[in-house]
Amino acid sequence: MYQIRIHGRGGQGVVTGAEMLSIASFLEGHHAQAFPSFGSERTGAPVVAYCRIDEKEIRLREPIMQPDTVIIQDPTLLAQVDVLGGLTGNGYVLINARHGLESPALASAMAGVPAERVVCVNATDLALEHVGRAVPNVPLLGAFAAATGLIALESVCAAIREKFSGKVAEGNIAAASAAYHAVLGERVHA
Repeated sequence: MYQIRIHGRGGQGVVTGAEMLSIASFLEGHHAQAFPSFGSERTGAPVVAYCRIDEKEIRLREPIMQPDTVIIQDPTLLAQVDVLGGLTGNGYVLINARHGLESPALASAMAGVPAERVVCVNATDLALEHVGRAVPNVPLLGAFAAATGLIALESVCAAIREKFSGKVAEGNIAAASAAYHAVLGERVHA
């Protein structure tokens, strides 16, 4: 079973991101489950959502304590919440970050994670460019597909089309694709 924990703030599409990730997995023939955990439901409050992917039926319903991937939609949470708690030894961290590990603060926060397992994507700017809103969830799904290879970009795009339509869908597909290709480009140059 592959387990993903997504951290963000209310209004950033954390729950929708987990749902689309489970839809993309389901479209590829996997069993998948997505569910949120709310503390406060107001905009800007910390939010966590979970996604599990497996080849067999998933019966677990509890929060994910040992994720294989952590997706961090808001890097300010690094100072407020133990977002890396329980991350498996070979787990990935996907983070919405403008400057990446060149930033001393981010490098310090990621000190315990091997650099090749940390994927930084400027998801907010990609969302603004392609969707017109600062919602980093969908670009990070494209980055997840590229970093892990667990799902295909085409499945992410199909999940986006199930959730959205028209210009919103096409903008999100463009943002996810841009993030996907940015991560693949970084991996080639690394």
